[in-house]
Amino acid sequence: MSVSASLDESTVTAQPGGEADIALQVINTGDIVEECRFEVVGPCAAWTTVEPESLSLYPGATGTATVTLRPPRTWEVAPGDTPLGLRVVPTSGRNQTVALERGVTILPFTEVTSELVPRGSAGIWRGRHKVAIDCRGNTPVTVGLSARGATERARLGFGATELTIPPGQAEFTALKVRPAKRLWRGAPVTHPFQVMVTPRAEEGCDPYEPVVLDGSYEQQAVLPRWLPRMLAVAALVAAVLVGLWFALLRPTVRSAAREAITPQAVESAARQADKERDGDGRENEQQGGRKGAGGGEAQKGGSDGSGGEASRSPAGDASAGPGGAGGAAIPTSARVQVRDGVGGGSAQATAYQVPEGKTLQLTDIVVQNPQGDSGTLVVSSDDGQLLNLALENFRDSDYHFVTPIEVRAKGRVTISVSCREVGKPVKAPKPGRCSESLFLGGKLAPGKGDVTETGG
Repeated sequence: MSVSASLDESTVTAQPGGEADIALQVINTGDIVEECRFEVVGPCAAWTTVEPESLSLYPGATGTATVTLRPPRTWEVAPGDTPLGLRVVPTSGRNQTVALERGVTILPFTEVTSELVPRGSAGIWRGRHKVAIDCRGNTPVTVGLSARGATERARLGFGATELTIPPGQAEFTALKVRPAKRLWRGAPVTHPFQVMVTPRAEEGCDPYEPVVLDGSYEQQAVLPRWLPRMLAVAALVAAVLVGLWFALLRPTVRSAAREAITPQAVESAARQADKERDGDGRENEQQGGRKGAGGGEAQKGGSDGSGGEASRSPAGDASAGPGGAGGAAIPTSARVQVRDGVGGGSAQATAYQVPEGKTLQLTDIVVQNPQGDSGTLVVSSDDGQLLNLALENFRDSDYHFVTPIEVRAKGRVTISVSCREVGKPVKAPKPGRCSESLFLGGKLAPGKGDVTETGG
């Protein structure tokens, strides 16, 4: 080995956005002039430089270089101990490369930005906003939210008053502004307010300055400003029309009515009324005669013992229902929930058993996995599997069949669940067992035959 090198072993801490130096010493232990160049490797390579980039040393000479760390102020630079690797490569032989390694401590930093979307809102009953908070630091940050209005005429409320945001991510929370009193009419009223986003300081650290966001809510009147004018105009138009009626149209109509009442018109109206009464009398007599004749025929048919058409039920009558079985299909539904532990085999439950003498026409199947469990769910009938689903692929799944699946009388629709991993609902404790549910929808029609029950 013609070259030896060493890094300063003192503790080095680097602040993102700042700079830190480490001394590098190189000794030429060979008997010829040697030139060495430096290569930085590892996580620090993107933001670490060596000055000078190379050293030319006589035999037995010692040279120094400076390793400068400039970690950027971004969430991608994780805090904590980070390895720094350095290779010293002699130009006379790459196989004599000296590899050096040490640790560098990256300090954490907090940087929070926030925005109110939209800055201003308008409405009759309330204003709706969203507060967006971005964590641009390299460590998670917990922020507290508070708001204050310029007056007491508006109330402000957040969906969540405290949020924990991972590095490089953003969170949103809703903000509603409600007026204290209703504005029935008049000019809109503007309610200015401020939102404070305050990062929580760790123990022993100075508190952070809050981010202050300005916003406003314009309260609009329940009755629009143009409504009184429109009502006044409508009343004026109605008064004008009524005046025209009484002044011009009504006298003209009365005069025309008086002129139309002549002796000839009265006599013609009387003759027309007499004709209508005579025609009604003759029609009633004819209908009475037909009813009497029909009654006699009905009695005759009954005495012959052959019966009339009214005593028979046609084969295509609507009361026969589907297939002429004698009844209409009736909507029906059922729901069942199954719980199963991890590694506990397979839990099974009967969701629905078809009554005797009926056929289930299954048109809808809804399966739910509200916890986000992992495993297998099987929906079966006596004829075989209907659905075979992986729980990790869905939370809610709805199946609608244009052609119904028929399950015969005494048949069963069952659900089986095999649990591999219990899911965790959002913002709730992790349950101890998998939990799935099944909903069936369809119609019960007259049966075509019962399912033969087996020993199972």
